[in-house]
Amino acid sequence: MHVRIGLTVLVSVLVLSNVAFAQSSRGLSPLSCPALPSLMGKYYQKHVQYTEESDELDARFVKLYSDRFDPSKSLLVESQFKELTAKARTLLKDAKQGRCDTFDWLKKSQLEWHKEMQEFVKRFTEQEGLSIDRSLALQVDPDKRTRPKTKAEQDTLRAKLLHFQLANYVSAGTKLKEARTKLLHRYELISRRVKEQTKAEMYSSFMNAFSNALDPHSTYFSAEDLEDFRISMDLSLEGIGAQLSSRDGYTTVQDVIAGGAAYRQGQLKTKDKIVAVTQIPGGEAVDVIDMALKNVVRLIRGKKGTQVKLTVLRQGDTNETLNIVITRDKIDLKDQAAKLRWEKVTRDGKRLNLAIIELPSFYGGDPARGARDCTTDIKRLLKDVAAKKADGLLLDLSHNGGGLLKASVDISGLFIKEGPVVMIHGPASPSQVLSDNDDAVQYRGPMVVVTSRVSASASEILAGAMKDYSRAVIVGDDHTFGKGTVQNIVSLPPGFGALKVTTAHFFRPGGASTQSLGVAADIRVPTVFNNEDYGERHQDYALPARTLEPFRTKAVNSKDPVKRWLAITKADIDHLSKASAQRVADHKDFKKVRETLEKRKKNNGLIKIAEILDDPDNKEKDKKKKDEDKLSAQVLEGLQILGDLVVRQSGDNTAAKIEMPSR
Repeated sequence: MHVRIGLTVLVSVLVLSNVAFAQSSRGLSPLSCPALPSLMGKYYQKHVQYTEESDELDARFVKLYSDRFDPSKSLLVESQFKELTAKARTLLKDAKQGRCDTFDWLKKSQLEWHKEMQEFVKRFTEQEGLSIDRSLALQVDPDKRTRPKTKAEQDTLRAKLLHFQLANYVSAGTKLKEARTKLLHRYELISRRVKEQTKAEMYSSFMNAFSNALDPHSTYFSAEDLEDFRISMDLSLEGIGAQLSSRDGYTTVQDVIAGGAAYRQGQLKTKDKIVAVTQIPGGEAVDVIDMALKNVVRLIRGKKGTQVKLTVLRQGDTNETLNIVITRDKIDLKDQAAKLRWEKVTRDGKRLNLAIIELPSFYGGDPARGARDCTTDIKRLLKDVAAKKADGLLLDLSHNGGGLLKASVDISGLFIKEGPVVMIHGPASPSQVLSDNDDAVQYRGPMVVVTSRVSASASEILAGAMKDYSRAVIVGDDHTFGKGTVQNIVSLPPGFGALKVTTAHFFRPGGASTQSLGVAADIRVPTVFNNEDYGERHQDYALPARTLEPFRTKAVNSKDPVKRWLAITKADIDHLSKASAQRVADHKDFKKVRETLEKRKKNNGLIKIAEILDDPDNKEKDKKKKDEDKLSAQVLEGLQILGDLVVRQSGDNTAAKIEMPSR
């Protein structure tokens, strides 16, 4: 069985209460109120950190659950929200005992809130001579907004939001008159969805807030959500090839999958917020702000060869709204596979022959069905590296969001003799150390690993092992993403869905977990992702980092001078860092990165409506497709660092550098 970390690692079976089974057998909704205590209890039994109820977890639930009723902070004034949070506390207390009367109050009140909002939108859109106010600015991040205290403050915020939403419609090609009609219809549909919401759906939302209060990766899947989750893991799915998440009412691009339609089209980027979806040809733009993620995904999915237009909000050095047309397709595993290319760097008049291996993900499938495997691909590429006598190797993990756990261990083993690579440790099961047991070393020359804040999960295992064993220089953003936990999918009886619960941490050979902190770069070479809102530690209730006693071994290197590799020392890092800092300071591409990060920090989530209305089709840089042959500035600097390392190590053949110094 392949293990894809960050998604699922184990399967177990939950035995629900007899009451729940009885209700299911009578044909009633399987997810019922009496089942909630059993489901909550199972999370406590399995979770890596939280094993019993606490006031802290109760407070987290109340905040998450209440916020999700009004993510934009426009539905309720402060006094109403306080009443909601009080009801949420009561609901949690009662639900633990299998009592759910408060759900009736919530549904009734929620419908009243949305009806009132619908009436406001009706009055707003029917104003005579209504035009979009280009002078307005809106704080896109609701966490940075203040909840209105008075009705007047609420009306001001609502008007800003509606101008913003109208601007998104117009930017997507809709005439203002039609946009007014669509906007009102959208809020009518929201009211209808609230009215039609079933008890089972309300219980599912309750369980989601409960599980998310434990950590951001624990969640509850209804039967429908579970099917969507399984589809999302199937790389043969026809669609655009992007991983999406939902936060604060926005569907956000979490990752553009290498080999997918969006990746080949080249315009869609990580962190883009999708605000509208249009079917081509002839479809109307559907505003998807505040729409449930599963419904957005269904709008975007489609058959191979059909087209969809995404209207996205992009925040960076400038705030832009872009219309991106993507032709749906199956993921091409050739594009996702590891690639080898060669570059030259000159040092002291000598042209160094440097190899670059780009690994977009730790992929692998059933060999019996002819599926490609990244470990086999990397071994093949390393044979070419050896045959062409590379002076140095750069392994590019800067866009690798993870994948198969075994692959990360096996590929780590290609660069060391033998020894432990990662430990899986959780309180509910014995520690498991995954090691390289093959004493062969496929490549022993100078090595640089390029990472970024996008590098996550399996990438962090490989980078962490290379760092802890002083095998390679880690170059990149200040740290990797920091996703260092293991999730367990707990199967439920038919109709109930499943639980996803965090059960363990990953630990590097040096004893540090990759959770939250990620893997720090030895030499910082920043990308536009190097900002404080990107990474595990910035997610709500992310688990903290942990440490264990180091379990690394000197067996990773050979005592034979011919067969060993040279360990990276602190002196090496200091020497390489000085040269790199000078190049990065003077390079125009890194100047642009610094300017982008600074402007993003200065904007602090604020966007002007005028920026949305600017014609995105005039921005030639966004119309161009991805240049597959162009190396990023970060990788190019990684090559320069590798060149310096080659020269430095070529002059040091002492057998003393077998130790693995701490860095």
